[in-house]
Amino acid sequence: MKLSVIIPCYNEKGTISELLAKVQAVDIDKEIIVIDDGSTDSTRDILASIPQSSDITVIYHEKNKGKGAAIRTGIVHATGDLIIIQDADLEYDPNDYHALIGPFLNGSGVRVVYGSRLLKNNGRSYWRYFLGGKVVTLVTNLLYRTHITDEPTCYKVFRSDVLKSMDLKCNRFEFCPEVTAKVAKRQIKIHEVPIAYYPRKLEEGKKIGWRDGVEAITTLLKYRFRG
Repeated sequence: MKLSVIIPCYNEKGTISELLAKVQAVDIDKEIIVIDDGSTDSTRDILASIPQSSDITVIYHEKNKGKGAAIRTGIVHATGDLIIIQDADLEYDPNDYHALIGPFLNGSGVRVVYGSRLLKNNGRSYWRYFLGGKVVTLVTNLLYRTHITDEPTCYKVFRSDVLKSMDLKCNRFEFCPEVTAKVAKRQIKIHEVPIAYYPRKLEEGKKIGWRDGVEAITTLLKYRFRG
């Protein structure tokens, strides 16, 4: 199975080169789609200097539209059988791709897999992020009768036809709750596998904030009661 790796990227000059090297090093049939979402630091220069190869496509947004908008652009260009979302920082380890695609290969008809940071003994980010993630996950399970442990995880893997058939509206960080809500409303089971997690600090470029947690819950509520 070919894996499309969608990497939304905004002002990640300190990590993008190393991240791309890590993704390229994973021994899986894959394509890498980087969407530079209007970076204003040297990220664009770094991307422009990457040697051309058959497995990397770089797409540029002329202005910053948000993570969700960048992911939606990546979905349009994805040609793989499976699609995974990969943040441009180094919080998540591409070596987990093997574990994440494993459930799709066992012939059981798996359609969606999430990588759970809670199923492995990982370091924690700030307590407010950890507790916020727990609250968003709890709200998800209550509203949609799911049984997942880590809704806000970056590592979400989909069969391409599942993701491409969704009319996603997200522009910012609400991609995660929107796609989870729409998967759950289709009664598609979300499988989870343990993944590694290396949280970065605010001074290292962490962008998500408490307002995004509020927006996540609002998004979950909106799609639960929308026809």
